[in-house]
Amino acid sequence: MMRKPSHCLGSLIAGAVLAGAVTLAPLAATAQDWSGQVTFYGWGAGVTGDFTPFTGAPTLSFDKSFSEVLEDIDGAFFATGLVRRGDLVLFADFTYSASSREGLVPPGAPASGEVTIRSLTLAAGRRFDAGGGTTVDAMGGLRAWRLDGQVSVPLAGISVAPTADFVDPILALRVNTPLADRWSLLGYLDAGGFGVGSDLTYQAAVTANYKMNDNLYLSAGWRHLYVDYSDGGTKFKGAMTGPLLGATWRF
Repeated sequence: MMRKPSHCLGSLIAGAVLAGAVTLAPLAATAQDWSGQVTFYGWGAGVTGDFTPFTGAPTLSFDKSFSEVLEDIDGAFFATGLVRRGDLVLFADFTYSASSREGLVPPGAPASGEVTIRSLTLAAGRRFDAGGGTTVDAMGGLRAWRLDGQVSVPLAGISVAPTADFVDPILALRVNTPLADRWSLLGYLDAGGFGVGSDLTYQAAVTANYKMNDNLYLSAGWRHLYVDYSDGGTKFKGAMTGPLLGATWRF
C-alpha cells in the first residue's frame, strides 16, 4: 500500500522559512553575540534514479545529462541558512526540484512521468576551531521529505500519482577553511535515514567562495543529494546532482 501523507510538508517548509526570515534579523539586532548568513543558489540538478509508484507498476527511470536537466526541469528553488552564537551552530537547508520525462515502458508502450522532491534539513551542533582559520561544525538533526510522483501509461489505462512524506535523522559535518586573502573552501557532508524514514540518505557539497565585501560572498561548486526510500510497493532510489552558483549575505 502507498503511504498517505501524514502532514503537509509544504506548509512546514513555508512556515519554517517564514519563521527564519522573521526571527533571524531580530536575533542579530538584539544580541551582538549572534551572527548568521543566508545563501540563495542556483543548482543545475535534475533527478537521476528509478521510481516505482506501486507493486507491479512500471518503473520510471531518470538519467539526464546537464543539458537535458536544463531542458526538462519544471521548477527549482534552493536556500541555506546558518546562525551561530559562540560554539552553538544552527543550520537549515531547503531544496525543491521538479523533473519530468517521456519514454517507453515494456513492451514499448508510451509513458510519461514526473517526480517532485522537497526536503527541509534542520540541524544543530557545535563549532570547533581546527587552527589556521579552519572551522569544523559537527551537527545532528532531521531531514523531512515529500516525494510526489506521477506515472501515466495511456495504452494500459494507468495513471497514478503517489505521495510519500517521511523524516530522516542525520549526522552532518561542515568544514570551512581559508585559501587566500578573499578565497575560502567550504565542504559539507551528511548521512542518515538508517531505516527510520528512508533506508539511506546522504548529501555532499563543496564550494569555492569569494569575499566581495564584509557581508557578501559569491560561491561556485558541486552538490549531490541522494535518497533510497521504500514503503510497501512505492520505491524511489535516486539523486539530485550538479553544479551550483550561490550568493551569501552575512549579518
